[in-house]
Order: sequence, then structure tokens, then C-alpha cells
Amino acid sequence: MDCFKQGMKDGIPIALGYVSVSFTFGLMAVSAGMNWWQAVLISMTNLTSAGQFAGLDIMIAGGTLLEMALSQFIINLRYALMSLALSQKVDKTLNIVYRLIVGVGITDEIFAVAVNQRQKVGRRYMFGLIVIPYIGWGGGTFAGAVMGAVLPEIVRSALGIAIYGMFLAIIIPKAKEHSCYMKVIAIAVLLSCMFRWVPGLSRVSSGFVIIICAVAASIVGALVYPIPEEGDYD
Repeated sequence: MDCFKQGMKDGIPIALGYVSVSFTFGLMAVSAGMNWWQAVLISMTNLTSAGQFAGLDIMIAGGTLLEMALSQFIINLRYALMSLALSQKVDKTLNIVYRLIVGVGITDEIFAVAVNQRQKVGRRYMFGLIVIPYIGWGGGTFAGAVMGAVLPEIVRSALGIAIYGMFLAIIIPKAKEHSCYMKVIAIAVLLSCMFRWVPGLSRVSSGFVIIICAVAASIVGALVYPIPEEGDYD
């Protein structure tokens, strides 16, 4: 099978998963006062679920550009590490120009599929793997934004909780694997609650709260629960 077609075939399951999440983003963006095209534009130029939802919260709260830049840097830093790892898996057809293009479409799922291929992957496969999820992400956002403009407020509010289910689906499996994940998550939750209800701390803007909680919990996790050299937990 042609490499591009094989990439598209491998990208279909990813796209189906993206539609539901991006639908929620489009719905929430319109509910926050954006036009449908603004929501779609964000999705087509970012392709990052956690980053987009965090960015939307910062915009709703009237955060600064500095908050936006720092939060996006921290949340999406993992993509740079994934791209470095993936660079060892691609063949010579993916030169520097194509690598810059492909780098825009690297997500957790796309990285996982590409890096687990038995042989090196080329630019045709990577473009095929990215294009279908990209369309699914943008199409889901469009559908959510359009539906958000016509659905009753009570329905929009109910659908808005889908994003929390997505995050739970991400953290619960890991927390079941090792208790250290749950402890780090609990630290982040505790810090977030402190910034929400403790006098003085509650004045900190949502953008910096995301940054502080993420960095602080990560530092504690790295210091208290370092990964053994063998890669196994005791």
C-alpha cells in the first residue's frame, strides 16, 4: 500500500477520537463569546487540546500575553521532546523543511503511532498520518462551534463537562499503574484549590495558577519520585 494511504488509514482512529474533544472546544469557545471562525482558526493553527482549553480559560479571564505564552510553553513542551525522539525514526525523505511542517502536527497520539512503526517512516507516511486527524480536529471544532450557536444554554453547559471526562480518561489509567502519579495529581489539585479559596492567593490570575500548579507538582514529582535508571518502579 502507498505510504501516504497507509498513514491516512492509521490516522483514522486518531481523527475519530479528536472529533469529540474538538467538538467540546468549539462549543466552549462559542459559549465564551467567540465567533465560529475564531474557534476553528485556533484549532487549525494549534492542534493541542490541553493547550487550547488552557488558552481559552486565560482569554476568558482576561489574562496577559505573558501568561498565555508561559502556559502554552509549559503545556506543549512535551511536543518538542517527542519531535526530538521521532527525528531518530524518520528517513532521509524528511529533510529540514518537511520536518518543520510535520512538527506542527505532532501530537501525543500521532507520535505514538509513528514511533511504533517497525521501520523508519518517510514524509509521505507522516503527511498521511497527520492530515486525517488534522481534518478531524478542525471539523469537530467547526461542528461544536456551529452547534453551540443554536443549542440552548442548558445543553451547552451539560456538554461542557465532556472536557473533564477527557482529562480523567488521561490521568486515571496512569494513576492506576503507579501510586506516585496519583500523589503528584493530588498535589496539583491541592495547589489549585488553594489558589481558588485561600485569601490572597485567589487573586492570582488563572493563567499563572495553571503555570504554578503544573511546574510545582512536576518538580515535587521529579524530586520525590525519580525514575530509576532501569526504568522500573520499586
